[in-house]
Amino acid sequence: MLAIANQPAHASLAPHQIVPRLADQGVYVASESTFYRVLKAANQQHGRGRARRPSRRVVTTHRADGPNQLWCWDITWLPTTVKGQFYYWYMMKDVYSRKLVANEVHASESSELAARLLVSGCLREGLAGRPLVLHSDNGAAMKGSTMLAAMQNLGVMPSFSRPRVSNDNAHAETLFRTAKYCPLWPQKPFDTLDEARAWVQRFVQWYNEEHRHSGIRYVTPAQRHRGKRLSCCSIASRSTRRRANESRNAGHAKPGTGRCPAVWLNPEREVDRGQKRKAA
Repeated sequence: MLAIANQPAHASLAPHQIVPRLADQGVYVASESTFYRVLKAANQQHGRGRARRPSRRVVTTHRADGPNQLWCWDITWLPTTVKGQFYYWYMMKDVYSRKLVANEVHASESSELAARLLVSGCLREGLAGRPLVLHSDNGAAMKGSTMLAAMQNLGVMPSFSRPRVSNDNAHAETLFRTAKYCPLWPQKPFDTLDEARAWVQRFVQWYNEEHRHSGIRYVTPAQRHRGKRLSCCSIASRSTRRRANESRNAGHAKPGTGRCPAVWLNPEREVDRGQKRKAA
């Protein structure tokens, strides 16, 4: 069976094609399942033709233990009163603090506008000469030459989601969902570009300064971004939250409670780590 499968006429064919070809010649050697079993035992079950084996792209994993180390960004559509026309909200978000660090609304989508937003965001946060990872999906604006050139000039390392995997940029997607389902979202589409820009400014102010994010222990993104310790940020007052936490955790205090833990973007699964250790 191995000799037949490796003949020049059959070298690029799978057993479900080899067996019918042999049957047309009046020859029966074994069933398809037997061919598959023998090829598997000989480590020849994979594609044996000229085509390359499909590659599995590794998850892009990044870790941030402070602000301005890891950003994500995306573009979403804002509805207008004109059917088929949309405004485009460019958003960049700090993954560690969840703060919206750069936002603009435009009437079109392009890598030039995205590059300009990145430059202004880096200047505003004072990131000159500091390492930064910028994660996004694989859209045209994300991989445009102007955007890639801007990242290279700023020393920003690009990071992209895997093809056809929607949850690799989950931090950006959840932000847009929060925006479009919060009470601030207007009941009617936007009439003008200025109206859309004004609404985005109001939402950013609310999200950064008032919204207590469940992913960062119910402090505001601005507080987290400024580096305040979680145990020192309060809802009504610092002492109120401290007393409530002490009452809840009485007798169950754990070392490190109140510290700001590191944040992972697309952390490796145990299966992936095990496969890497096995390969090594």
